[in-house]
Amino acid sequence: MKIFSGSSNEPLARAIAAYIGIELGKSTIRPFPDGETFVKIEENVRGEDVFLVQSSSPPTNHHLMEMFIMIDALRRASAARITAVVPFYGYARQDRKDQPRVPITAKLVANLIVAAGANRILTMDLHAQQIQGFFDIPVDHLYAAPVMYDYLKRKNLRDLVVVSPDVGGLKMAYAYSQVMEAGLAIVAKRRKNATEVESMAVIGEIRGKNVLLVDDLTETAGTLTQAAELLRRKGAKKILACVSHAVLNEVGIERLRKSSIDELVTTDTVLRPAISGLKVTTLSVAGLLGEAIKRIHSNSSVTSLFEFRGGRTS
Repeated sequence: MKIFSGSSNEPLARAIAAYIGIELGKSTIRPFPDGETFVKIEENVRGEDVFLVQSSSPPTNHHLMEMFIMIDALRRASAARITAVVPFYGYARQDRKDQPRVPITAKLVANLIVAAGANRILTMDLHAQQIQGFFDIPVDHLYAAPVMYDYLKRKNLRDLVVVSPDVGGLKMAYAYSQVMEAGLAIVAKRRKNATEVESMAVIGEIRGKNVLLVDDLTETAGTLTQAAELLRRKGAKKILACVSHAVLNEVGIERLRKSSIDELVTTDTVLRPAISGLKVTTLSVAGLLGEAIKRIHSNSSVTSLFEFRGGRTS
């Protein structure tokens, strides 16, 4: 088995390799003067079971192209099997035609990964679960939830209500409420455009309660911060936000600094600089991904990694 990393999240790749107990594979990735990417695999991979770790975090298109080139290099170097480990799968929000004459980019990215030569995909907390069906190769879909649960249980939050910031995240919020033995509420919202959200109402009782907002992805933090403001006005005490992929841009960071959210709990699926003026707890999913890689390599079951109390986190 060999593990290689693109440039999107090398610290996570190193942590995964350390968990498994092997060295990260050697490769050279550098740009040509015109911006094209050059890749060279610096060790023999003939007949090896290879795992390539690359998140499609910003700059998204650059990191995706880098992944395609690395997969192609590994395939031409006669790797026996190539698994694309994509902790954060970009373009996942474009998973259907919701307007005339728009692409289904999540499917296009799936086609490109397969065309490049990947034999298998390992990913985490897809924005829409049906994206697994866009692939005609095996997909192992993990959840960051077990890592989140461990951290939240240690905080011993009393009078807790889990809140979904929109109707689409209700399934995830319900799973959290079950394992945390907490109440459940929903923020009904209306989206103005891609960056602005107008929150409407809270369905559920949150007055005098500690609140846990759960979502799979935040970028501009519009949904989260609007929901938090509404919950604060409705009498919520402490407000925590639990987000698998915090792909935060400057707008999102500024909104979170000014928001009612007391703590943002997220994972290291996306590499980002430290954020001042905001309490961010970053939990590592290296152990979860590392264990999945070990099991894929030995053809063992991966299912138990996202089970709890006989139920599933999905």
